[in-house]
Amino acid sequence: MRWLADENLNKDIVRGLLRRKPDLDIVRVQDVGLSGVDDASLLAWAAAQDRMLITHDVSTMTAYA
Repeated sequence: MRWLADENLNKDIVRGLLRRKPDLDIVRVQDVGLSGVDDASLLAWAAAQDRMLITHDVSTMTAYA
């Protein structure tokens, strides 16, 4: 499975995941030039790239999911 970490996801979580599973296919929004992108566009990008989004943003993201 491929993952996309939202920009509001604590970087320590991503670092911990990679420490436990170095071959995990995870990219951060910041790493792929999507910082500040709206939720709908972020979800569309993740879908187009066949990635699952990891986020803490339940206040607005769920409306688009």
